[in-house]
Amino acid sequence: MTEKMVQAKCYQFERLKVEVHPTGQAAGAAAARAAAQAFIELAKTHNSIAVIFATGASQIATLNELTSMADLPWSKIRGFHMDEYVGIAADHPASFRRYLRERLTEKVNMKSFLEINGSAEDSERTGREYADKIRTADPQLCLLGIGENGHLAFNDPPIADFTDPVDAKTVQLDATCRQQQTAEGWFASVEQVPEYAITLTIPALMRVPKLIVSVPGRRKAGIVRRALTEPISTACPATILRTHPDATVYLDLESAGELDGVLVSQ
Repeated sequence: MTEKMVQAKCYQFERLKVEVHPTGQAAGAAAARAAAQAFIELAKTHNSIAVIFATGASQIATLNELTSMADLPWSKIRGFHMDEYVGIAADHPASFRRYLRERLTEKVNMKSFLEINGSAEDSERTGREYADKIRTADPQLCLLGIGENGHLAFNDPPIADFTDPVDAKTVQLDATCRQQQTAEGWFASVEQVPEYAITLTIPALMRVPKLIVSVPGRRKAGIVRRALTEPISTACPATILRTHPDATVYLDLESAGELDGVLVSQ
């Protein structure tokens, strides 16, 4: 029996849907199938479909599967990404621009993809201009993850704001976030991780009608439990996902490893 044939366990926690799959690869494939179906449905009524794509280890399986699918309406997809380090070159191995070029835009023929220029001299201006463009595009779908500190995009607990008045801004990354980037192998040391990044804010993400949240791996088990059980607050920004009308979290057995007694089957 293949991974895809194993029945996922589906749960509902408040408004949030949760699927637990046997492996990270299976969870990523399920997230990709959900994204593909959303593409197909949106293409029936939209000539241009704005989609926000995340980066990082959590998205690799999803993007690999999604870009290998045949007959998806990529020619209608206008891509955006949700964050980028400040002061990092586009060809740096940890650059999110490079990540998405290698794993997305060089694999499929999209209508367009608007990158965040982390190399720009004025990051605040870059954020404002990106915010204007993404608000005009009105994204219908967002693929994202959850950080080890509960962040969504680069909205770490110290700066996360559920009522943020702007859609993108420059933020200082907290220590846990920077350590995660090192642990995942994007940088050789914490000292090499940029201190600042341009990120979409939480209101900008939560405004998107459909969220597909990929959260695989043992390192995420603790924060998954916190996201589902703690009071909704910026102490764990991912708790806000429980208020979204159409968000699904895709877990594997490792990232769901601390959820015994928390989830109730649908």
